[in-house]
Amino acid sequence: MTRVADHPVDDLFLKRWSPRAFDGAPMPEADLKTILEAARWAPSAFNTQPWRFVYALRGDAEFERLYALLDDFNGSWAVGASALVFVISDSLVDGVSEDGPVPAIFHAFDAGGAWAQAALQATLLGYHTHAMAGLRRDQAHEVLGLPERLKVHVAFAIGRRGDAEQLTPELQQQERPSGRRPLSEIAFHGRFELPLEAAA
Repeated sequence: MTRVADHPVDDLFLKRWSPRAFDGAPMPEADLKTILEAARWAPSAFNTQPWRFVYALRGDAEFERLYALLDDFNGSWAVGASALVFVISDSLVDGVSEDGPVPAIFHAFDAGGAWAQAALQATLLGYHTHAMAGLRRDQAHEVLGLPERLKVHVAFAIGRRGDAEQLTPELQQQERPSGRRPLSEIAFHGRFELPLEAAA
């Protein structure tokens, strides 16, 4: 499908989508660092910058170890990714209380903003990204070497688009940019309004 915005936006936002077929080509580490650099400049509450990333590039010693943390479904298609990145955030803030670290209420929200900037930068470089919530979370902290205060949110695959025929027939049918709800269903002037079907 061709994406069409209802209101004027930069084409970058329409070009970014989440395919599953990647070509498996090596990715220069410099490109990945540019993508993560874009994430570094995301806004955050009180400028705490709670996001953290653990990554691996196809062909390096860490790729298979991180790949093994994907669940079976995501592993079935992400095998073609050129890089894997785990999005993590610090659930505590230091230095604001004499009693020690305090909860970082907005850490997940801020990490989501950083991921979005990474995805858009990848699009500018001609890559695609696909975020995955299906992870072996019970193993992630140990495998990634994380202290308890850090929380794993998602992993995302990065790569150039590959041939959709490498996917299952069901996934081949989904291998296209998706649409979005109209703005009238998600943005409300002054007061939230339930969708008509929910109000019935």
